Amino acid sequence: MSDQSTAPAARSDTVAESEELFAEAGDGIRLCYQTYGDPSDAAMLLIMGLGGPMTWWDPDLCRMLAGRGFFVIRYDNRDTGRSSRASGRISTGDLLRGFLGARTSPPYTLDDMADDAFGLLDHLEAPAAHVVGVSMGGMIAQTMAVLRPDRVRSLTSIMSTTGRRTVGWQSPRLLPGMLSRRGSSKEEYVAASAALWKLIGSPAYPETRETTPTRAAETWERGVSNAGVLRQMAAILAQPDRTSALGRLSMPALVVHGTSDRMVHRSGGRATAAAIPGCELLLLPGMGHDLPIALHSTFADAITRTARRA
Repeated sequence: MSDQSTAPAARSDTVAESEELFAEAGDGIRLCYQTYGDPSDAAMLLIMGLGGPMTWWDPDLCRMLAGRGFFVIRYDNRDTGRSSRASGRISTGDLLRGFLGARTSPPYTLDDMADDAFGLLDHLEAPAAHVVGVSMGGMIAQTMAVLRPDRVRSLTSIMSTTGRRTVGWQSPRLLPGMLSRRGSSKEEYVAASAALWKLIGSPAYPETRETTPTRAAETWERGVSNAGVLRQMAAILAQPDRTSALGRLSMPALVVHGTSDRMVHRSGGRATAAAIPGCELLLLPGMGHDLPIALHSTFADAITRTARRA
């Protein structure tokens, strides 16, 4: 592990922040994105997980990373927030078959979502980026590194897994909530989100009573697609085992995982780190399947340390 003293000190000036913008990413996909920092700095792409809009990347964390010398980009994946909605219907039966390991044909794959991210980088004229992904976003980040290693300067995979069925499993207690609709009104969605985050959040870093409903309300207002979440789940269930391909990567890599993660068991993080040569594994006691504010500095330090290795 590299010494943390190699990380640049945070800048004292105000971090530039763009408005929400749009990019044509190819194949009719239009992505909503936002940037923090100086475009002349090294690009850092942040990829959120299942059903999560870019606003789940806390602006303070984005500013923290930008203040350390990166041009930070966050965006809504397809079928999320203000980005394009895909087509194709996924039934609960389709997902159950996928959970049981049956071969499925989703409307799109994680490869397609990785291509979306490359399309966004093309739009921003960024030949390569430090790529950071959470959960499904970690799977997309890994896929980007496998498909186009020349465009991924460093890889950070947070609370994610390799695609191998025997690691990174989900607690059976979560399955009913994952398959149920989140509600047809803002109030129902906020209530359902609060129940889910209570199950998957970090026991050692509980959120305030205001944080969860505020985030859920903001997510609803940006645009929620139950059908889109099911399509993303189908893409996750159809992902290949990347273990062998990850073994061919040579860029600096970091895996971060909470020891109390019920959504993706920490075995997924361990397997990812073991698969990538020279990868740093950072296990955080008491962290669940979220990005607690109290750990923002820890995340920023580790991500910056990894990027500096490049």
